[in-house]
Amino acid sequence: MRAVQITSLDGPAAVEIADVDDPTPGDDQVLVRVRASGVSFPELLQTRGLYQMKPPLPFVPGSEVAGEVVSAPEGSGFAAGDRVAAFPLLGGFAELAVAHTSMTFPLPDDVTFEQGAALPLNYLTAYFALVERAKLAEGESVLVHGAAGGIGTASIQVAKAFGAGTVVAVTSTDAKGQVALDAGADEYVLVEGFKDEVKRRTGGGAGPGAADQPGGGAGPGAADQQSGVDIVVDPVGGDRFTDSLRTLKDDGRLLVIGFTDGEIPTVQVNRLLLNNISVVGVGWGAYALKRPGHLAEEWAAIAPHIASGALRPPIGATYPLDEAAQALAELDERRATGKVLLLP
Repeated sequence: MRAVQITSLDGPAAVEIADVDDPTPGDDQVLVRVRASGVSFPELLQTRGLYQMKPPLPFVPGSEVAGEVVSAPEGSGFAAGDRVAAFPLLGGFAELAVAHTSMTFPLPDDVTFEQGAALPLNYLTAYFALVERAKLAEGESVLVHGAAGGIGTASIQVAKAFGAGTVVAVTSTDAKGQVALDAGADEYVLVEGFKDEVKRRTGGGAGPGAADQPGGGAGPGAADQQSGVDIVVDPVGGDRFTDSLRTLKDDGRLLVIGFTDGEIPTVQVNRLLLNNISVVGVGWGAYALKRPGHLAEEWAAIAPHIASGALRPPIGATYPLDEAAQALAELDERRATGKVLLLP
C-alpha cells in the first residue's frame, strides 16, 4: 500500500511517500480501508522529533482515520463494510490502518468520512477538557483560543452541545473569526487586546486587577472580579497566558491543552489565589491510554451529539497523500482553519 513516512527529523518538508507492506491486524484490532486521515499538531511535532511518542525511524504517522472495515475480530461488534472512525495512534497516513477495537467507533451514515476523520482527536480532547477536567456547568461562559483551528472549533461545538452559555472565540483575523462563528461561537474577539475586550463585553473595566497588586492584595479592580468568563480553553500558550488568567472570574478554570505558539508559559501563583482560579492540565492521550476503554466511554458520550448534528467538524483544506508535506505546512505556518485532511 501507499503511505506517508517520516524518515528523518527534518520537519514536514522531509516526509516521503513510499510503498510499504499492508498492516496485519492483531487479534484485538480492526483493519480499516482509509478514506480520510486527520492531520494534527502531534504529527507536525513528530516530523521534528518533538512529540512525546517517538517511534523508531522510519514510521507512518497519522493518529485518526475514517473509512470502511476490511476485517474485524469476531464478537467485536464490527463487520466488513461498516463505516467507522478510528484512533490508530500511528499508521493513519496510509491506504490501510489498524486500530484497537476499543478505539474504533461506528460512524453514522450522514457523517462524511472527512468529518469522521476530524472527530477522534479534537472532539474527544475537547470533551475531556471541558466536561471531565473543567466540569463544565450549564450556562457557564467559555473563551476559546485558536478558535478557528481543529481543537478550537471542536471546543466551541462541544461547549455548546454540553450546556455552555456564551462561547467567545479568540482569533488572529476577522476571517478566522468568521470561521469560529460558523462553527457555533456566539462572538469573537481579536487576539490583540483580547483581555480588555472580553472584560468590556462581560461588564467589567479594563483596569489592573487585584491579583496584579504586590503581594496579591486587594487593590484597584477588586470590585471588577465578576466580569470575565468561567472557562478558558488554551491550546496556544505563549504570551497570552497571563491575560487569559485575567479574563477569569471567581472559580474560573484555564485549560492547558497545548503550546502551538511554541512558548511554554509560567504562572505567577498570586494570580490564582485571590479569585480562587485554577490552571488545569489537559493531557487527554496520556490519561485515556492508561485507562482501557476510556475512549469508548467518551465516544459514547459525544455520539448523541454527532447523531443530532450538533458536532460537525468544519473541514478546511484537503490533500492527497502525495501532498502530505503541504498539509503539514498548513499547520506549521498557522494557515489552517477547521480540520486539515489527507485523502488516500
